[in-house]
Amino acid sequence: MSKLAVGLTEPVFTVPYRVIYGDTDAAGVVYNANYLRYFEIGRTEMMRAWALPYSAIEEMGCILPVTESYLRFKAPAAYDDLLTIATSLVEVSRVTCRFHYAITRDSADDRSVLLVKGFTAHACINRQGKLTPFPTVVMEKITALLGK
Repeated sequence: MSKLAVGLTEPVFTVPYRVIYGDTDAAGVVYNANYLRYFEIGRTEMMRAWALPYSAIEEMGCILPVTESYLRFKAPAAYDDLLTIATSLVEVSRVTCRFHYAITRDSADDRSVLLVKGFTAHACINRQGKLTPFPTVVMEKITALLGK
């Protein structure tokens, strides 16, 4: 698989999001950087629903900063569009993980229009900023998502 190949793998978590006016730019479309926020919504809600909330991971002394991201834009979103953020966890190692995303909008004929797809990669670090293995309970929960 190419490093930039992006495909969702089961299980796929979905969450709706309604575009607010503040998400748009002067052209009336969602500003490109906001899609990374949408990815974060998908990722954090998936973790909250299927594994454990980020706050619990942080209480264990771990932070999961984004170390790499990629977005491929296909179509624009605008104010008041109802989007679907689909997220899947595709890779886990001792100290890293990678999530894939697809953001869609239903069209007038009830077909799903792909707006953007992409990924984020994360490292597990301690409060001193040093790479550290995922705590056992976190590793158990997230690796279970790979085969859920």
